[in-house]
Order: sequence, then structure tokens, then C-alpha cells
Amino acid sequence: MSIMMSTLLILLLLIGLLPTRLPLAFLTGLIALGFAYFNFGIPGITLLTSRTYSFLTQYVFIAVPMFVFMAAILDRSGIARDLFRAMRVLSGDLRGGVAVQTLIVALVLAAMSGIIGGEIVLLGILALPQMLNMGYDKKLAIGTVLAGGSLGTMMPPSIVLIVYGMTSNVPISDLFVGAITPTILLVALYASYILCRAYFSPGAAPTPAPNEIPKAEQRAIWRSIALPLIVAAGVLGSIYAGIASVTESACVGVAGMLLATFFRKELNLTLLKGALQQTLSTCGMIIWIGVGATLLIGVYNLMGGVHFVKNLILGLDLSPILIIIIMMLILVLLGMFLDWVGIALLTMPIFVPIIISLGYDPVWFGVLFCLNMQISYLSPPFGPAIFYLKSVAPEGITLGDMFASVWPFICLQVLALSLLIAFPQIVLWAV
Repeated sequence: MSIMMSTLLILLLLIGLLPTRLPLAFLTGLIALGFAYFNFGIPGITLLTSRTYSFLTQYVFIAVPMFVFMAAILDRSGIARDLFRAMRVLSGDLRGGVAVQTLIVALVLAAMSGIIGGEIVLLGILALPQMLNMGYDKKLAIGTVLAGGSLGTMMPPSIVLIVYGMTSNVPISDLFVGAITPTILLVALYASYILCRAYFSPGAAPTPAPNEIPKAEQRAIWRSIALPLIVAAGVLGSIYAGIASVTESACVGVAGMLLATFFRKELNLTLLKGALQQTLSTCGMIIWIGVGATLLIGVYNLMGGVHFVKNLILGLDLSPILIIIIMMLILVLLGMFLDWVGIALLTMPIFVPIIISLGYDPVWFGVLFCLNMQISYLSPPFGPAIFYLKSVAPEGITLGDMFASVWPFICLQVLALSLLIAFPQIVLWAV
């Protein structure tokens, strides 16, 4: 069978089998086994086992469960609650200040964890009811929580950046440095939109009541979050400064977060058991999807598929920037139906060599990919962020309300993506 026919058959099998709700890991793994045996016989299956081993034994992979464990501890402690109250002190009587405060808390939580689901749930419990009770427009409040909670796709130590770096052989520390400015840009766009809505449509965001938290309680709140903030700053700072690798910093971060919860008198067996269970569940999902995707790409590569797609795309009579835009559209389409782990492991081994051959920086493209995956977290029909929030949303808020709330923020994400494509130095100036 020609490589073109094999490519079409793989695509048809993926599209045809996805509605069966067979887990993506098993679906891609079964397709890989079938094509390996059909094209190479038993030796092809033997090669798949060695590829699985090389994928699972990458040293940097240790960072994934460590950062997930940090996030799980954060989810179960009172750190997020105290952080939100501390930001409430700073927001003062600014119209729309509580929504902007929610974005800042989301950014800090993202810097402490690197995963998304827990942040959205925390903000849904802490911030959404407060904004609704204050009289915020329902769609503005929901959109703020969903957009802010999805910042973990880009804000280091993002697990998305780590998996992209592993897949593409790009230094993860460079990805972390490159992602900082675009993340801040995105937060600035969100905050500008919220403040404009508050100014031009006063009913959308009322002026908050004067702060009534006593000074002594304010000082206690700041003391309670000082150590966790130091831990987060130390983890990221050690990576940026080149003092420690991503894996080493992740391990130190876990130790620091455990120490922080101990001093806050929140560390107990229940917290540890829940955090470990969440870590096992999340990492199990990432690993199984990763194994299935890496097997399929391995077989496709042996069949000459990567070279086929590369020559096909480069053979198009299009400018390099149009090729980038086509890749972004493909990722947007895939993000509507697939998990980001599968998308990264299925597409990046094909896309990144093309990017390099076109003369673009893979660090820049990695940040574009992460921003694209952030769009996928909000976009219908299967936006994961929306279903995370639905699990804790106040009564009366429907999925229809949530999907209607995200469109302004999706437009801002597309604007940010366009700016990064037009001006790569937004990413690369600090790398």
C-alpha cells in the first residue's frame, strides 16, 4: 500500500473509531499495531516495544508527576483561598476589580501548578459565586473564570510545554522563558476587556464594597501565602537562572509545597492520599495517551509518512506564514475533538521538522502550540474547561451559558495568537 493510501486509511480509522468512545490511547495503539504487523510483520511489533521503552524512560518525564503532585497538594490546601483573599485586599474599589483579581490569582495558581482542571475548579468555588453575588454579569463572570483557569496551558511550569519539549527535543527551560511574556500579554488583554466592559457597561461589573477585612487578618493572610509564593518563585527562578533542570526544580517544588502545607498545619494523611490518587490518575492518562500516540507516529515514520507529509506541505505553492496558519487551523480543528496530549504527540513530530526547515524557531512554535491548546480548552463542542467548571458551578448555570460566555475570550486568544505569529520576538526576546 502506498504511503498516501496508508495516510488516508489512518485518518479514516481515527475519524471513524473516535465516536465509539474507545480511549484514544488504545485506539492509536491498536492502529499502530495493525499497521506495524501489516507492513513489517513481527519485527515491526518488536520495534514498537523499544519505542515505548525509550518514550517512558526520558529523564525529563519525571517532572510531569512532580508538577501534577504540586498542583494536587495546592488543590487540597487552603492556599488558593488565602491567595484570593489577599488579592481582594489589593483590588480596592476598582470597578471590575474582583474579575481582574481573579485573573491574577489564576496566573499565580498556574505558576504554582502547571495543570488546568484544578485551577478552574478552585476558581469556580472561590471566585464565581462571589462575582455573581456582587452583581457581575453572568457571562462576564463565567468567561473570566474559564479564561483565567486555562492559563495553565502556557504559564510555566506548564505540563503542555513539558510534553511539547519532550516530543520536539526542544529545551524546556527555553520554552518556559519564552512563554512568560505571551502569558502576561494574554492576561493584559483579558483585563483590558473586563475593565472596558466595566467602564462602558456599568451593570456588567459593579463597584465593590469597601474592604472590611481587619488589618490583623490581612497580615495573617499575607503570612500564610508567603512560603508557597516563595516556593513557586524559587522553582521557576532556578529554571530561568540555569541553577537547576526542570526535573530537579519540580522535585524541590514538591518538597517546598509539602513544607508550606506543614507550616500552615494542613498536611495530613487525607491530603496526601487524595493528592497521590489525583497524581496517579492524571499521569496515567498522560502516559497511556503518550504511549499510543508515540507508537502510531513511530510506525508512520517507519513507513515514510513523516517525509511524505513534510514534502507534501513544503511542495505547496504557499508562503511560509500561510503554512504556519494552516498548521494552526489544523490544531484548532483537532483541539475540538482530541485531548492536547494526543495532539502534541501525533502532530509535533511531523510539524516541528517542517517548522525548522522553513527557518522558524521551534521554541516560538511551541508557544504557539500551547496558546492553540488553550483555545481548545474553551472551544465547543468538547471544551474541557467548561465541563470542569460545570461540576462546581452554582445552580442555574447551564452549559449553554458557559459556551456563550467564552466567545469574547476566544477572540482575545485568537488576537494574541495572531500577534505572536506576526511578531515572534514577543516570545524569543528573552530566550
